[in-house]
Amino acid sequence: MAADLSPVEKAKFVAAKKAVELVEGGMRVGLGTGSTSAWMVRILGQRVREEGLKITGVPTSSRTAALARAEGIEVVTLDEARWLDLTIDGTDEFDGELNLIKGGGGALLQEKIVATASDRMVVIADAGKEVARLGAFPLPIEVIGFGWQTTKALVEEMLGALDVLGREVALRMDGDRPYTTDEGNRILDLHLGRIGNARQLALALNQVPGVVENGLFVDICDRVVIGYGDGRVEMRDIASGAVEHGRLDLAETKNVFSDLGR
Repeated sequence: MAADLSPVEKAKFVAAKKAVELVEGGMRVGLGTGSTSAWMVRILGQRVREEGLKITGVPTSSRTAALARAEGIEVVTLDEARWLDLTIDGTDEFDGELNLIKGGGGALLQEKIVATASDRMVVIADAGKEVARLGAFPLPIEVIGFGWQTTKALVEEMLGALDVLGREVALRMDGDRPYTTDEGNRILDLHLGRIGNARQLALALNQVPGVVENGLFVDICDRVVIGYGDGRVEMRDIASGAVEHGRLDLAETKNVFSDLGR
């Protein structure tokens, strides 16, 4: 099964596997949402089943919760866990300071709440997610349904005064209907091209009436684990500046890959 995966999927897998090595027995772990995080949940589930690893998982979406339960991971709410030792999540983009754009999977609100309620946030990504400057990936913002068109107009007006390249704002759709988050909200995707000052933009967006939260994660991520299609993996720590390099033998991962057929 490993040989059938694309280089990008292999990169996501090795990043997830390396990050899961950070999980220890007794931890309360935030479980991210998205394709890379799905690998992490499967690998964590394998450790639970085969090693008897005892952890408590706090999922960041209903999709992740369903997958975690299917993998045999104990799932609780954040209110029940109160505080987390570690959150592992994916990202849509990250820069050299480990600032992120998240929300492509539609779970940015819960993802940000869980990440900020953790001692550490570790991001897992394939190498293609690294950028010199954020903004190529559309920035999602979660907005309430009431008056969303007014909120959209206010956001567009505000963008005119900020250091961004583009100002197109689009309502995210799910087929012929607006996309609805787990919290019953909608998502606006901001096609900015380049974000000159991520911190300033994040603060400004959250001042707009109707905006619940934005997908800029600034000063939240502690480490990033970057995977490559040939099995190489790199871990960067923003606080210490340390960089670790390794390689994962994909031929030794057949058990996890076989789980995909369950």
